Amino acid sequence: MLQKVPKRRRKVIITALLGLVAIAVILILMFLLTPAKTTYLPGKNTEGLTTDLHRDIPEDYPRVAFADVTKSAGINFMHFQGERSFQLPEDMGSGAAWGDYDNDGWLDLFVVNFSGPLTKDGIVPQGSPAACVLYHNNRDGTFTDVSLQAGVGIECWGMAAAWGDYDNDHWPDIFISAYGKNHLLHNNGDGTFSERSDRAGLAGYEGFWAGAAWGDFNLDGFLDIYVCGYVKYTYQTSIETNMQYDVEVPTSINPSSFPPERNLLFKNNGNGTFTEIGKKAGVAGENGRSLSAAWADFDADGWPDIYVANDVSDNVLYKNMGNGTFQEISHNALVADYRGAMGIAVGDWDGDADYDMFVTHWVAQENALYSNLFTQLTSTDNPLWDLRFMDEADRFGLGQIALDFIGWGTSFFDYDNDGRPDLFVVNGSTFQETENSRLLVPMRDLLFWNKGNKEGFFEVSPVGGIVFEEKLVGRGAAFGDYDNDGDVDIFIVNNGGPAKLLRNDGGNKNNWLEVRLEGVKSNSSSIGVKMRVVTAGSAQVKQAGAQGSYCSQNSPVQHFGLGQAIRVDTIEVTWPTGKLQRFLDLPVNQIIKIVEGQKDVTL
Repeated sequence: MLQKVPKRRRKVIITALLGLVAIAVILILMFLLTPAKTTYLPGKNTEGLTTDLHRDIPEDYPRVAFADVTKSAGINFMHFQGERSFQLPEDMGSGAAWGDYDNDGWLDLFVVNFSGPLTKDGIVPQGSPAACVLYHNNRDGTFTDVSLQAGVGIECWGMAAAWGDYDNDHWPDIFISAYGKNHLLHNNGDGTFSERSDRAGLAGYEGFWAGAAWGDFNLDGFLDIYVCGYVKYTYQTSIETNMQYDVEVPTSINPSSFPPERNLLFKNNGNGTFTEIGKKAGVAGENGRSLSAAWADFDADGWPDIYVANDVSDNVLYKNMGNGTFQEISHNALVADYRGAMGIAVGDWDGDADYDMFVTHWVAQENALYSNLFTQLTSTDNPLWDLRFMDEADRFGLGQIALDFIGWGTSFFDYDNDGRPDLFVVNGSTFQETENSRLLVPMRDLLFWNKGNKEGFFEVSPVGGIVFEEKLVGRGAAFGDYDNDGDVDIFIVNNGGPAKLLRNDGGNKNNWLEVRLEGVKSNSSSIGVKMRVVTAGSAQVKQAGAQGSYCSQNSPVQHFGLGQAIRVDTIEVTWPTGKLQRFLDLPVNQIIKIVEGQKDVTL
């Protein structure tokens, strides 16, 4: 006979059973209501990944448009010749550089080309129409190709270009990086150039070289040059494939398939020759697949530091110790991201008087906005003197929006002259088209308007002109006011396609100032010069030559948007020698020249 369960025990059992049922119901509801795990695929809208941080274009966006004037300007540059053969170097270039090679006050343009498919014997195809080009500015909005008479129509597997007066004769010379041999072209001052690679000690360094940046790292008045080594590439005779984001990709175009190449630092000996000291100085970066580099004095100690953007390896920040060596501080400074980094922009986007960085990345990795915390950390009661950055891309509208893009050339530039640096990003895929594997997938470019350090950046490409609707395989980008009208224009190199000259057609009534600099005791190119321009209620800082872009170089003329200011209160110029010059009460909407040591500016 069953014994009767005591009343108290029955209550305990019933309560326990009800509790178990409640827990089971909660678990079932959590399972049913929790969104399924999503996988991000490029080009697809993924709930919770690509829509959370969407930003509408503000009502007060600047009514400024860009126009494609490539053809009317007389530029007919076409990158590459023939069909790509699934070799990595073919897909990575090329760039361009603005510079005034004849010192007539108007920007000329040098464009790097990639002569054709790689060859098994490593010999560059000759007779290719895809040679480097020098366009002379005719001062009327058009250009003339002077490559032949200038002697600069180099046929090479070219990557980057950078102007710099390495011998201080006041005629800018040009450096070209390439897959294979680099080139140094000396400006003879008569409209012609001479190859000086061998004589200058730059020859004998065969490799896969990408970004190149001039800078006077030891402040001796002579420009040194830092050259990014990408990977130790060897010609691939058999092409295997793997899968990336459900797309079949040849291993021959995957940088992870190859060990990294070291970087080179060529110290200028002051006599027309260079000595390579990358390893000795501590900046060889043997573990990084480097694509871009930018010199800037990030910690305001008077010595130019260098930041290096690396592909599928940690980025690197080298602090200049002032004794000919550098200290690697990337992790401590919070900028050692392991992503696919391509281009670098340097500028004070938030107006706090230190240099921030923007870095473009591969697909699904977002771009990075590294805000420099130096000013904030050194102005507190207990200052933290170590350099620190914070990636605020998502917070200020630059991160999530880039998930579907592969970014390359980039720069801070004030396209609407309101006194705040905006951003432009050139995009282009490394994935092949499904229907034709000989072609790479094109992408559109992105224009961002800076609304201020509280709201950040808004993508305004849809209202920036029909030029931003076109999709191309973008790579390098160079920024400069080629028509001297007070606003900044853009030149873009597209891989395997036509280059584009985008003229800034203004549309606003904001004022501006442009400054040409000439060093005397400092390097004549004035690279490394710091400028501070003050108007009513506003102060802007720039460092000449700091912008890195991708395989490209911006105009040496420093551009400042001034908003509605009708006078410039103060211009402060600090030369690499430490000499400070100050100029007061200047009119706006003009191009001035400042020479080191001279008391007055010239028009």
